[in-house]
Amino acid sequence: MRGLLLEALLALVILLLIVWWTMFSGRPRGEVPRADDEEHVPEGNPPNASPTDKT
Repeated sequence: MRGLLLEALLALVILLLIVWWTMFSGRPRGEVPRADDEEHVPEGNPPNASPTDKT
């Protein structure tokens, strides 16, 4: 029984290590900031578009 719990814990640690490695490895400061973080424009409404624009 103890061996089964140890094996499950080891599998969980390996899974967390893989997730951490794929998300943050190679990035010196973590996540890369998105270009639209300062001003969010909802999809479908391009900036500076008037309601009469038909593009």
